[in-house]
Amino acid sequence: MKKYSLALIGCGRISANHVEACVKNAENVVLSALCDLDTQKAKTNLDLYQKTFPAANVPIYTDYKKMLDEQKPDIVTIATESGKHPKIAIDCMNAGSHVICEKPIALSTAVAREMITASKKTGKKLTVCFQNRFNEPVQKLRKAIDDGRFGRLYHGMIQVRWNRDNAYYAEAPWRGTWEQDGGALMNQCIHGVDLLQWMMGEEAVRVQAQTRRFIRPMQAEDFGAAIVEFKNGSIGIIEGCVDIYPRNLNETLSVFGENGSAVIGGIAVNKMETWRLADAVTVGDTEEKVLNPTEADPPSVYGFGHPALFRDFVMAIEQDRNPLITGEQGINALEIILAIYKSQKTGKPVDLPCDFSTLEMEGYFDK
Repeated sequence: MKKYSLALIGCGRISANHVEACVKNAENVVLSALCDLDTQKAKTNLDLYQKTFPAANVPIYTDYKKMLDEQKPDIVTIATESGKHPKIAIDCMNAGSHVICEKPIALSTAVAREMITASKKTGKKLTVCFQNRFNEPVQKLRKAIDDGRFGRLYHGMIQVRWNRDNAYYAEAPWRGTWEQDGGALMNQCIHGVDLLQWMMGEEAVRVQAQTRRFIRPMQAEDFGAAIVEFKNGSIGIIEGCVDIYPRNLNETLSVFGENGSAVIGGIAVNKMETWRLADAVTVGDTEEKVLNPTEADPPSVYGFGHPALFRDFVMAIEQDRNPLITGEQGINALEIILAIYKSQKTGKPVDLPCDFSTLEMEGYFDK
């Protein structure tokens, strides 16, 4: 199997997880370049990579276009500000690189579709970093739903109760802005929204919501709540907040159906807390065997999924198949959150598909 060269663009808060994913996929991936306007941030990631590969000679760039031209990486992973994802991703695909893009894929549905068009036009694969799909309890739940073990799905809920203090927003002024980020739902809660829609049928048809900016020093929301209707008749409930005192509390996904109930909790949907299925005894899948509520939480809310996501993407290239999360699937959670914003702005339920952009929320909470 070919060893693929991979370049990282954006060396901020989340980037260490991308470097770790390279290290843990070293049999198939080599880090070939780092790019950031702040070279010290890039150097920090180089130091991290060199802990495992001390002799690695990884060039550092401040201009990603120059990097693309000189290094011609097989894969580029993008971990910049959210608002910069689309242009960089399209430039990378046009230059001949496959793209792993941090969430959200973009901040408008129209621009996200431009990324997918570029992927199809160039023949380069595109995936979005919803790494929690690879969590073991999440995979188990998805398989049970696919196997029909839950029967008809009734409703599900995602709760993201985290803390991002004022210093978090002061550290990087782009955070919480409508132009480059969005708020708690778009930045922190989008992982959970992706899982909820993935489990409940993927085809959301209507959203009604309320959001607030209670205390955080940003343009966008620090709290959001919504009800999502799906085409199959199921209902999803979203609760997301970054005001939880005094620290991160939980990210919990609950799914309830005709023949089953499941709750995955922990700090990052990593602990199976409830598993009750009608056929559990028949298939030998008893509650005692699957529960792991005492399992230690990951060291951060990012969890352990990036290496598995990178591995899936590399194998998708090698086998010329779709990755687990395609660009099209990466739009689903984005569209739900944009519909939440539109519902807040209009005071009405919003039908999907929905064309909207975070930029349409400019000044909303400053009235």
